[in-house]
Amino acid sequence: MSEMRVVGVRVELPANQPILLLRETEGERYLPIWIGSVEATAIALEQQGVRPARPLTHDLLKEVIGALGRELEQVVITDLREGTFFAELVFDGNVRVSARPSDSVALALRVGVPIHAVESVLEEAGLIIPDEQEDEVEKFREFLDSVSPEDFRGADT
Repeated sequence: MSEMRVVGVRVELPANQPILLLRETEGERYLPIWIGSVEATAIALEQQGVRPARPLTHDLLKEVIGALGRELEQVVITDLREGTFFAELVFDGNVRVSARPSDSVALALRVGVPIHAVESVLEEAGLIIPDEQEDEVEKFREFLDSVSPEDFRGADT
């Protein structure tokens, strides 16, 4: 199992599909996960340190976990089946709750817990970006610095 860090979220054109990009903290592999626009906004807001006037669902869940006296210890991306990623929230006492990776990452960022991916998922979906493409990753980081949460809202919102 490898610890992952959030590189960021971007919108893949022309389909306007948000992608969460994770990278191994002690490795070279990236893990791209297609996610929903609501979760992309939640992740982008947290990464940018933006506090909405009212708590988002992930903020609420963080508060509920604390109010119940539980502690989220980590998030694990556990499986990839037929193009769909699966994750678990791992609480104190090794209590595990199945969750979507996008929600799991949004919550992990708010709580400040590590994100891990099992080796089988990284073997199947992990990407190694050659050195000549590292400038593309830097451009992606620059994009993340310039994007706003409104960029993830659909035209019908």
